[in-house]
Amino acid sequence: MIKVGDKLPGGTLFEYIEVATEGCSLGPNPVDVAKATAGKTIAIFGVPGAFTPTCSVQHAPGYIDAAEAFKAAGVDEIWCVAVNDAFVMGAWGRELNAAGKVRMLADGSGDFAKATGLVLDLSAKGLGLRSGRFSMLVKDGVVTQLNDEQGGGYAVSDAATLLKQAQG
Repeated sequence: MIKVGDKLPGGTLFEYIEVATEGCSLGPNPVDVAKATAGKTIAIFGVPGAFTPTCSVQHAPGYIDAAEAFKAAGVDEIWCVAVNDAFVMGAWGRELNAAGKVRMLADGSGDFAKATGLVLDLSAKGLGLRSGRFSMLVKDGVVTQLNDEQGGGYAVSDAATLLKQAQG
């Protein structure tokens, strides 16, 4: 499992873009993890799934509401990562009014979750392999803080905890 001091694994996440811009076409766009984190401070939080109760009511809204405070603490971007496709992540982001605050990134096949070791097996509940619930602070591609819920729960990966860590 990934730990503080490790470089994030390379790979590609996908982001649904609603309005085409220079360099970003309408629809799912690839986000190269190594390139997107280079030279930046990124707050990343992982959730088991879009539109799920704890994720939709507490986890994601906490980061959306704290977006300005994260920027003030020197965080360039906030990423929400889930094992869902880019269309679902885009729809969830629209529902949560995340635009401009949190990038909703899809890990459709769970490759990022597997590469970090932050996997939650919810097969017994019909959900398959998902991202575990976690938060991390990443500086120039290197993990400087990691809060892993270790199999579920919602106690250490909340926005307030990671914000305090970012504020140092």
